[in-house]
Amino acid sequence: MKINIKSLVRPNIRNLTAYSSKEIPCRVKLDANESPYGFDITDEILKSIKTNRYPDPEAKTLKKIIAKNLRLNPENILFGNGSDELIYYLTTVFGGPVLYPVPTFSMYGIISQALGEKRIEVPLDDEFDLDTDRILYLIKKEKPGIVFLSSPNNPTGNCFSADRILKIVESTSLVVIDEAYQPFSSEKGFLPMLNDYKNLAILRTLSKIGFAGLRIGFLIAGKEIINEVNKVRLPFNLNSISQAVATELLKNPNTIKLHIGLITSERERLLNELWKTRGIKPYPSEANFILFKVKNSDKISLGLLKKSVLVRDMKGVVNGCLRVTVGTKKENNIFIKALKEVMK
Repeated sequence: MKINIKSLVRPNIRNLTAYSSKEIPCRVKLDANESPYGFDITDEILKSIKTNRYPDPEAKTLKKIIAKNLRLNPENILFGNGSDELIYYLTTVFGGPVLYPVPTFSMYGIISQALGEKRIEVPLDDEFDLDTDRILYLIKKEKPGIVFLSSPNNPTGNCFSADRILKIVESTSLVVIDEAYQPFSSEKGFLPMLNDYKNLAILRTLSKIGFAGLRIGFLIAGKEIINEVNKVRLPFNLNSISQAVATELLKNPNTIKLHIGLITSERERLLNELWKTRGIKPYPSEANFILFKVKNSDKISLGLLKKSVLVRDMKGVVNGCLRVTVGTKKENNIFIKALKEVMK
């Protein structure tokens, strides 16, 4: 009996394109918004891990440290295997339609489609800010189950206007503000607002500050939201190694703050260099990356890769633009030199 596997797949999955994250060999990797600074894992940390036992299902020790650092109650935190897993849980619990601006983090759309939920994509305005009038109109018309707002936004790098965000929070059901890049921003973010709005939830991650390999994201919200999302959380979703390593390294936040300071300082220097380069229009950034417009972006991207410098071509997302992650001073110098040579 001949079986066509594709015909057995649900239609919403059949038409889905998998998230692409290829490993491309290069000397300078500036395409994935990772921190250029990592951390050494000591033998003491590794010896503390019992590989034959399941991890702490609630990651209680790690939760206490993060709660203390952010001045939160541990009961207001829920961990995910990266923020992606939490986006999946939130969409599962609160359902659709799912509304989000575009361009933005692609996983909001991918997960919504995977779960068979209607997607409502609202283009950003010319300043890459929220089109509040359009969003409020669609909220009234479509009654979304959840709204995702990434601020600072990926790939544009800017923070959305706080007053526009609050208008949306006050007009709909659940609003999730994804603050993955908040550590690099001059703005404080929305943690202080949590007590004022029961329908507000915030996503944070350790991935952008040097822990990408550990896959630790966390949801911050009121107890009611946390309890509901926890119902669908897979058991033991945060492994023992990630818990132990993050717990130990977060005990000394000064090193992390130093790295963040180096990245934001280099970001400003990199912005200035891009402004000085003829034919390039960089956009202001509050994140650890810079989006910039350039003619023949395909050729420029390929030319950089030939010089072993990898950046992200945003074709199909923000046409005519490339996105470069802020690296070390040395990496950024190599990138600028290679870019100027390719532009010639």
